[in-house]
Amino acid sequence: MIRAAIVGLGRWGQNLVASVEGSEHIRFVAGATRSPDKAREFAAKHGFALRDSYETLLSDAGVDAVVLATPHSLHAQQIVAAAIAGKHVFCEKPLALTAREAGAAVRACADRGVTLAVGYNWRFQPALQAIRGMLGDGRLGKLLHIEGNFCGPSVYRFGSEHWRQNREEAPAGGMTGRGVHLVDAMLCLSGRIESVHAQSRRSVRDFGLDDTTSMLFGFAGGASGYLGTVIATAETWRLQVFGSNGWAEVGGVEHLGTWPLRICTIDRDNLQRHRPPEIVAFAATSTERAELEHFAQAALARRPLAAPGGDEVHGVAVFEAILRSARERSTLRVG
Repeated sequence: MIRAAIVGLGRWGQNLVASVEGSEHIRFVAGATRSPDKAREFAAKHGFALRDSYETLLSDAGVDAVVLATPHSLHAQQIVAAAIAGKHVFCEKPLALTAREAGAAVRACADRGVTLAVGYNWRFQPALQAIRGMLGDGRLGKLLHIEGNFCGPSVYRFGSEHWRQNREEAPAGGMTGRGVHLVDAMLCLSGRIESVHAQSRRSVRDFGLDDTTSMLFGFAGGASGYLGTVIATAETWRLQVFGSNGWAEVGGVEHLGTWPLRICTIDRDNLQRHRPPEIVAFAATSTERAELEHFAQAALARRPLAAPGGDEVHGVAVFEAILRSARERSTLRVG
């Protein structure tokens, strides 16, 4: 059993705590937040004490790991501090806002033998795992192209003073909160992204984040891709993978449940036939519980998850290239 402390008890931090209620692998025993009065009732309900600071949590011998649901710009320094204190770390995405910071955070954990995980819960979706399996065994054929979007009304949810409207906390608009999930899913399915061409703009409100961001990708394996995130519209998301023998697609409005999968393949005996897609359903799973329990089991075994040279750091390098490409209006090589 990993004894964890939650750092940041906003909506998502509370969701993480609730997701592992009754788990045999991880239990929250403490927490810290910038607004303790708002979280006292929740902490009492879930049976853990609130501490007065992050530093207090790190000095607590009864805490094995910290789970960070904090502003993006704090992640790297909080991870390094946890590694120095000998605590395992689960960090919500994005890992950091620059590849340099991400690399330093991952190295700090590796040097001190603590486990670091990043909250890309989509990797625990059975549908995404099934798509990866179909690419691996050839059912979809050669990977040609991946496309996706992740959109919603995020810019309307927060006032001008909220940290989620700070352009330094969330550059390129919906990429930090939403688009990075698609980037990580693409890395999971296709391998490294080699080139990026991006554009990003604010069109709706006169403050806060860009609301419309889109990009083209070139993958090292030869496939192409594109991604869009519009955060001044209604909720929708989609990921579609095209191979030389067919396509697989997930998407809808709600993304926190268990996704159904749509698959359509070519009829090689009748190329004029328009096959309807097969729809595959999966047993309900909590991806938040799955990712936290996976982290806890790795931490107990002192097995690394995020490691130097891994997808977690590469994903931040892709994010950094997106920002620079949008600024310079040019195609960039990643890294």
